[in-house]
Amino acid sequence: MMRRWMTMLALAWAAPVAASPQSWVEQNRHAILREYVDLLALPNVATNLADIRRNAEHISAMMARRGLSPRLLESGDGKAPPLIYGEWRVPGAKRTLILYAHYDGQPVTPEQWKVTEPFKPVFLSGRHDKGGKPLPFPAAGQPIDPDWRVYGRAASDDKAGVMAILAAVDALKAEKRRPAFNLKIVFEGEEEAGSPNLTGLLRRHKETLASDGWIIVDGPAHQTGPTQLTLGVRGDVNAELIVYGPVRPLHSGHYGNWAPNPGMMLSELLASMKDETGRVTIAGFYDDVVPLSEAERAAIAAVPAPDAALRRELGLGWAEGGGATLTELIQLPSLNINGLRSADVGERSRNVIPTAATAALDLRLVLGNDPARQVEKLRQHIRAQGYELFDREPTMEERLRFPKVAMLTSETGYPAERTKLEHPLVRDLTAALRKNGPLVVLPSLGGSLPLYLIRQELGAPTLVTGFWNHDNNQHAEDENLRLQNLWTAISALAAVMTMK
Repeated sequence: MMRRWMTMLALAWAAPVAASPQSWVEQNRHAILREYVDLLALPNVATNLADIRRNAEHISAMMARRGLSPRLLESGDGKAPPLIYGEWRVPGAKRTLILYAHYDGQPVTPEQWKVTEPFKPVFLSGRHDKGGKPLPFPAAGQPIDPDWRVYGRAASDDKAGVMAILAAVDALKAEKRRPAFNLKIVFEGEEEAGSPNLTGLLRRHKETLASDGWIIVDGPAHQTGPTQLTLGVRGDVNAELIVYGPVRPLHSGHYGNWAPNPGMMLSELLASMKDETGRVTIAGFYDDVVPLSEAERAAIAAVPAPDAALRRELGLGWAEGGGATLTELIQLPSLNINGLRSADVGERSRNVIPTAATAALDLRLVLGNDPARQVEKLRQHIRAQGYELFDREPTMEERLRFPKVAMLTSETGYPAERTKLEHPLVRDLTAALRKNGPLVVLPSLGGSLPLYLIRQELGAPTLVTGFWNHDNNQHAEDENLRLQNLWTAISALAAVMTMK
């Protein structure tokens, strides 16, 4: 495999100098896809350290073939997934920038995947639910339709970022060009697990990771199509809420109307947390929000609203927000139910009153929200609904003493981060990306990354570039990437690497 790739790369570099990154991409699509699907075939669930280590070694070899002097930045005990580091030093450069992506992926439930097994990447002629048909790997010289898609875990989130950065390096080398700054590349291996070791890694390798800013390659393009540049991300904290019923399952005929049903109790409790427009009713939930600046509000107003098209695409008869647009709403904190469980449904459904009901909750945070403080507001709301609330399983004595009993546990979480619209790096990156095509600029991405750590530990600003098709099913079954979005990202990142 390495010999084949080295041959293809040598031929590409020996060819006449390409007129532009776009033309280099056109000439080398088959080689890019071959290397990309080889990377996708490596299982990369963030919690499987052995698999993550194999990915790190594979990507290090990819970087070495490009002359990027890769090395693994390890934690003190060597137990954390390493940061993969590479660099392209430029004599006389006046600044240093880091391009970042992550190489780990979300967990998979293989039986839910309809198109392929999660780590057996396949090509389809389009979205599978829109009639896309399976395709063999394109033969040499065969035209490649930009609407083809690759299906597999991490196809978009975020091995596409890894591939796009490294292919952009290829494009510059093929053009006999260098970056306009000292280029450092960092690939993280546990972003999807919440980056629990990132603080220690940044501190341990602070000198190596010194820079004038980080450019994050992660996330979707705007729903209307253009590349998306966001100045920050929302923070995130997850919690699990369990409401308790009888200590053993009961026959619903014998005990219905008498024994409280925790499924019903949890449903009522969750319903109390939002009003009919979707606004969170937890006291003080929005009180800490740092208002957007006038310039940031103007940037939001300039973005085309995707709402009507998205509702048609997703089959939604209405949307939360009381008439506010999606673009406006992702600038606010949110409360989401990630999952519910209480007994069984479908063929496994039984006539029982279950012992407990569980909800996995996801609280997205914006500037001003502290994760612990936001969870405490949730706790107070649950108590206000008449629940005795524990951070452990209640004892039998406690179950008997209180009419309503629940347990709430939460992760540490992390706050939001945002770079000011007036920062010089925003100006330069905006200009570079607009040379490659239409661009949407937003104050914050709806999703989350622990970017606050980069400012906290390294004092560097962060900006997020989003290139992938918005219907990519990231974090879900049948994750995919539309090929044109990959081609666009490679060309755009080559332009970023040469921005003055």
